[in-house]
Amino acid sequence: MQQKKVTIYTDGACLGNPGPGGYGAVLLYKEQRKELSGGYDNTTNNRMEMMAVIKALEALKEPCQVVIYSDSRYVVDAMSKGWAKRWRSQNWMRDKKNRALNADLWAQLLSLDEKHEIEYRWVRGHAGDKENERCDYLATEAARASDLPVDVRADGG
Repeated sequence: MQQKKVTIYTDGACLGNPGPGGYGAVLLYKEQRKELSGGYDNTTNNRMEMMAVIKALEALKEPCQVVIYSDSRYVVDAMSKGWAKRWRSQNWMRDKKNRALNADLWAQLLSLDEKHEIEYRWVRGHAGDKENERCDYLATEAARASDLPVDVRADGG
């Protein structure tokens, strides 16, 4: 059976770094559209960029062919260039002296990545891409919500 082809746009936002943050995602499949957002207190922009991708992939109910558009070089490069897999294979070390930050989220993202056929594409943020702008809006609004749960970061990332 042919896998579904899904296009996903993601973005993260943080009001202060660290500070309250949010993520937004738009999932497109044929004529269907799904928007996701949420937020955390005491988080970072990078964590929210990653969380947007994680939440979007978690929303898929079966293995799919996915193209993910993100304005985060951190996410796109780490996944498409194999850095995150290398960090995992090195017990979450970037090199002999430096730990990889956000290992908890990289582990989640790598696990989800293995369930799908994913292509990661970088898109310039705040440059007029309609779906990227929508994700930015969703993420920023989520970051402004009251009573955000605290992001528990094991490694200070």
